[in-house]
Amino acid sequence: MKHEAINLRDKLARFSDRWAPRVIAELNDYQFKLVKLEGEFVWHAHADTDEAFIVIDGRMAIELRDGRVELGPGEMYVVQKGVEHRPVAERECHVMLVEPRGVVNTGDAGGAYTAPNDARI
Repeated sequence: MKHEAINLRDKLARFSDRWAPRVIAELNDYQFKLVKLEGEFVWHAHADTDEAFIVIDGRMAIELRDGRVELGPGEMYVVQKGVEHRPVAERECHVMLVEPRGVVNTGDAGGAYTAPNDARI
């Protein structure tokens, strides 16, 4: 078994597409995913799980039907299960997501932004 730190900047440099999370590690049944965001995502919800957004670089917002949460580097927010939300980033933003294995990025919405699940980097 090889013991090695995971370098987030190195992992982020290995892909350029947006709205397509990449798994970098797992903890029990949870996955740590890196994603690049830019523009507006689709409104969606995850009926069975919370979803954590941790901003590494850039700025983003998580729009909720009853408000908006602004996030910058070093800040995080947890969207509670079943809450409809839409991530938005005016410029490219690098984010770590923490969520259970198997969660589809577009939740209940589906559509063109649905990324392959369990894509690793």
